[in-house]
Amino acid sequence: MELGEVCRQMQSNKRVICISGMPGAGKGVAADAARQLGLSVLVLGDVIREETERRGLEPTPKNVGAVMLQVREDEGPAAVARRLLPKIEASTSVTVIVEGIRSLDELSELRSKYEVVTVAIHASPGTRFQRLLSRNRSDDPRNRATFDERDLRELNVGLGQVIALADVVLVNEGSIEALQTTFKEALSKLNAQ
Repeated sequence: MELGEVCRQMQSNKRVICISGMPGAGKGVAADAARQLGLSVLVLGDVIREETERRGLEPTPKNVGAVMLQVREDEGPAAVARRLLPKIEASTSVTVIVEGIRSLDELSELRSKYEVVTVAIHASPGTRFQRLLSRNRSDDPRNRATFDERDLRELNVGLGQVIALADVVLVNEGSIEALQTTFKEALSKLNAQ
């Protein structure tokens, strides 16, 4: 058997569970639950934060957002997912969690190589805004106008379509523990553990 055929067979054995949701919905909390189960977790947002840093830019909401849009404009709408492929391949896990899928193009890129299941996490804008204020990451909005601008940018990339077409939808208006329990239950039903 040729090496290319072996690689294709290896790829087909991988399963990717994509977590989507608006900023502050709880994607990172769900990803932490997956890590607790020993699953490999890769974060699409890290690809953009790394690129922002590589370009020598401060990781502000404006800079990170601009880099996200620029990478997609320069390399195509599936660019961020494509940049993640070597990390998926390098994972020794059969099931890989990808946090932060934002477009149907990214999903198509992953589906062209792997079995993919999508999990959308939903929380109200008010809840999400408060969570982002509390999280206080450098690229988080500090006011409602910046929050709304970020939401619109995410929706314009195609995030709403991913959420609307998700295989599983979890509502997250409660505690961290409640979401982690619910997400672990969903993973169990998906036979991801």
